Amino acid sequence: MAKKIAEYRKPEIVQAAIKTIAAQGVPTPSYDDIAREAGMSRQLIRHYFPDPEALMVAVCDALAASYRECLARGIIAGNTTTRISTFFDFYFNFLAPQGLRKPVDDAVYDAMFALAAGSEAVRKNLREQYDLLHHVIAHEVQIAHPALHQKACSEIGFLFVSLMYGHWKMVATLGLSEDYNRVSRQALDRLIDSYLARYDDPDDVVTE
Repeated sequence: MAKKIAEYRKPEIVQAAIKTIAAQGVPTPSYDDIAREAGMSRQLIRHYFPDPEALMVAVCDALAASYRECLARGIIAGNTTTRISTFFDFYFNFLAPQGLRKPVDDAVYDAMFALAAGSEAVRKNLREQYDLLHHVIAHEVQIAHPALHQKACSEIGFLFVSLMYGHWKMVATLGLSEDYNRVSRQALDRLIDSYLARYDDPDDVVTE
């Protein structure tokens, strides 16, 4: 069955918006700029995305989809049931030699976070993205280390998301050396080792 033209046009517009944001570094690019990048008329952009906020939410969805695609390929290529190392290596660009480089989208994510301050729809989308990543990492840590407390795995998942996001703001946005990729990647292994060595469940602490 032939696809409707909107199924082609909308992704083209979203990718044009991503390229425009990456080039300009602004939260909400103008329809004129997106139209110029897409090679379409401004009216056509508005036809498919009359609400600029809806377009930015679609941008968030497209960013997340690119990570899912890369990770799926990395997991298939790795051919292992213990996938946490694949996740960590991917997010800190150690799978780039295998053709699985982390998407170069930090400027776009910066813009989306700036936009999220005033947009509940974008804020909700990003929160759900990072919350899902948090739980996926926690799950993979649990698979790799089944004896580890579930709360500990959840904490590691949250710390991974925080470290990963902060790392790329320093490296990709501010221009610090990518040598820090290894520093952050190794820090995750040391973090897990510290949890394996000892974990004190805060809910089990007895207060007098």
